[in-house]
Amino acid sequence: MIRVTRLNDSVMVVNVEKIQSLQATPDTVITFTNHDKIMVKEPLEEISQRIVEYRRSVNCHIGDSIGGGQNKSATTSRAGGVRMAP
Repeated sequence: MIRVTRLNDSVMVVNVEKIQSLQATPDTVITFTNHDKIMVKEPLEEISQRIVEYRRSVNCHIGDSIGGGQNKSATTSRAGGVRMAP
C-alpha cells in the first residue's frame, strides 16, 4: 500500500496490487484494475518510485520467510517455483 494525495489535499492509501496503469496528463492519473481512476498531486515518477519501494519491501519480507530467517538468497525459476541457493 502506498500513500497518495488527491487534488483536494486528502490523503489516501491505495493497494499497489490493484493499480493497472499510471498516466501524466499533466496531473497523475492512477487507473485501477476495475477501471476506476483517481487524480493525484504526486508526479508520475514519484508514484512509480513508491511502487518500486513497496514491492522491494514486500519481496524482502517474503525472502526472509522463505529462508527461515537465514541469510540465503531465493531465485525464481522460469516455471514459477522458488529455488534456494545453498
